[in-house]
Amino acid sequence: MAKKPIILSGIQPSGELHIGNYLGSLKNFVELQNSGDYDCYFFVADLHAMTENYNPLELAKKTRGVVLDYLAAGLDPKKSTIFIQSQVVGHTELAWIFNTLSPMGELERMTQYKDKAARQKENVNVGLFVYPVLQAADILMYHGELVPVGYDQLQHVELTRSEARWFNNKYGQTFIEPKPLLTKTPKIMSLLDPEKKMSKSLGPGHYIGINESPVEIKQKLKRAVSDEGHGNSAGGKNLLLLLENFSPKEIVSHFQTQQKQGQIKFGELKERLADDIANYFAPFRDKRQELEKDKKQVDLVISGGNKKAQVVADKTIIEVKKKVGLI
Repeated sequence: MAKKPIILSGIQPSGELHIGNYLGSLKNFVELQNSGDYDCYFFVADLHAMTENYNPLELAKKTRGVVLDYLAAGLDPKKSTIFIQSQVVGHTELAWIFNTLSPMGELERMTQYKDKAARQKENVNVGLFVYPVLQAADILMYHGELVPVGYDQLQHVELTRSEARWFNNKYGQTFIEPKPLLTKTPKIMSLLDPEKKMSKSLGPGHYIGINESPVEIKQKLKRAVSDEGHGNSAGGKNLLLLLENFSPKEIVSHFQTQQKQGQIKFGELKERLADDIANYFAPFRDKRQELEKDKKQVDLVISGGNKKAQVVADKTIIEVKKKVGLI
């Protein structure tokens, strides 16, 4: 039987996931897994979370929360390897070896570093600077061949390709250069400031969490920025985009017709959209509540995924250490 291409991706545990995270990552993870075309690894990037301002007392809880989100959304430990980054030995070790190969100039031009450094000026740490190297180690540890990303992450995949090339050129053929698996991800904007991408860092009113109650969703959408009539403002376009992703086709068509006629009623749209988003995530909320009560099952998923990942990581680290002269 032909070997399936290996896919690897992860989500940072920075708190509850919002609908932008879901449409940009999690929904796609489930579709890739269920296609049966790939050998999938999905992890929780808790080591990466340490580069930003975080509460140490909450990190473990948030990390487990991402696992709950993975499972509630449809990731299946029988079909995918689900693991926690810090609980698999070797990620930081491989990242250190890659650090010795990485030119400073390459890391200095990474746009995500510049963006994050600007956001947390009081905490521009070395981890933030070498974040893309650890990301490359995460991917190459499992010999990932495809990395599902949007266009804003292409630069990081390119650096991972470079890390593989730099290592191979110096120590001999070891890693394949992974390719981006470009995914069509709708860019969901903030409800209150639709010129900015939806983000938890902007505040609770700016996003809709995928585990929020129907009442909370309705309240947030009621306050969302919109316009009346043509619906051509950033806020209006954002609400119509949400409608396209969460509402039935006939409802989308109804409001698109109103928009074309310059008579769109956003009060009506928000009411309908709130119901549709709440209904869309109802199975997710129910499943997540069940998982929260079944601690043993979740523990087994985590320990089983960590063990599967560790077997692969150990093999890679031994091979790498031999090649660089450490053993």
